[in-house]
Amino acid sequence: MSDTVSPLARPFPNLPAIAGVTLRVVRAGYKDWGRCDLTYVELAKGTAVAGVFTRNVCCSSEVELGRANVAGGMARALVVNAGNSNAFTGYRGREAVEQIMDQVAAHLGCAREQVFVSSTGVIGMPLPKDKAREGVAAALSAAPCSWEQAAETISTTDTFAKGATATAMIGDTRITISAIIKGSGMIAPDMATMLGYLFTDAAVESAFLQECLSAANRRTFSCITVDSDTSTSDTVLAFATGKAGNAPLASFDSAGADAFAAAIEDVCRQLAHLVVRDGEGASKFIAVSVTGAVSDESAHRVGLAIANSPLVKTAIAGEDANWGRVVMAVGKAGEPADRDRLSIGFGGVWCAREGLPLADYDEAPVAAHLKGQDIDIAVDLGLGQGRATVWTCDLTHGYISINADYRS
Repeated sequence: MSDTVSPLARPFPNLPAIAGVTLRVVRAGYKDWGRCDLTYVELAKGTAVAGVFTRNVCCSSEVELGRANVAGGMARALVVNAGNSNAFTGYRGREAVEQIMDQVAAHLGCAREQVFVSSTGVIGMPLPKDKAREGVAAALSAAPCSWEQAAETISTTDTFAKGATATAMIGDTRITISAIIKGSGMIAPDMATMLGYLFTDAAVESAFLQECLSAANRRTFSCITVDSDTSTSDTVLAFATGKAGNAPLASFDSAGADAFAAAIEDVCRQLAHLVVRDGEGASKFIAVSVTGAVSDESAHRVGLAIANSPLVKTAIAGEDANWGRVVMAVGKAGEPADRDRLSIGFGGVWCAREGLPLADYDEAPVAAHLKGQDIDIAVDLGLGQGRATVWTCDLTHGYISINADYRS
């Protein structure tokens, strides 16, 4: 993790333990940075799993194997390596992942398809098999650790550890969700985000867990962007141990299913916002709300065009209420828009309405809003009922500094 903490950082929350989940961390030495870089999570027998993965076609073997393993619906372990993404590494990278899966499966006496592996870090360097073997062996017998230690271990350019929690009632049973995530750069909404892991003691059938996670992803992780770049390794997995003892959730017809789905989405939204708050070099957290679009999907695409615009992001970094840059981004989105119906606002103050600057527009309250850390941009297209919200951060010199010497 970086020595410099983002000004938008949030303290790591007090995450409750989840029955059937044991966390361990060790130093495998994938990168010369003098800290733990391997997180191992052991899961109780019968744990259900669901996942969403990057759509980047140059994805890692971890993503390919994880995507295939999720179809089996069951999990016994998770191994996360930091410092080496093991992406674009051909057969050598795949062999390293399979070695880890086989090693853990032999230890637990389970099928290797129940062992999930993620890696994050530099692209193009095969994961060293010897370090992987020794690291996993050490992790299997390491002392249990805290959620915060596990979150710190999976980090790369992150400046603070990220976690979230929520509870829900299923009948008379309270279930708990605890989750961690890493992510700071190479962030774009092309499935989910970075590396994120949700753990719950609820009893949930894997198909319904997948339904809940996929729906939450569309409204949270797929609504954030830091730099418009989609990682080769993006993975979000949800694990349900069933140890709470509730009547198993099989569909939205199950009692308590709505509350469970809402809790999953709540945790995903918390995690998604934390990633944006730790965007590389970020000093502003920006919410872009689009209304009046021809559809929700169109509103989403317009929101992303604004959120990914370097001109918009640098204007916010400079605390410049340049609403013309927002107009530009709307116009380039490739979605239905009418210049003469368009309205733009910042911080609850409209700058332009229906294609014209307001005659009595006072920039003072907008300028004051832009000096804060949480920025709101509103766009009304005036065409229909479609709406969406996208979250991003500003673009500063810090982003350039971090990525100019990423490998050093």
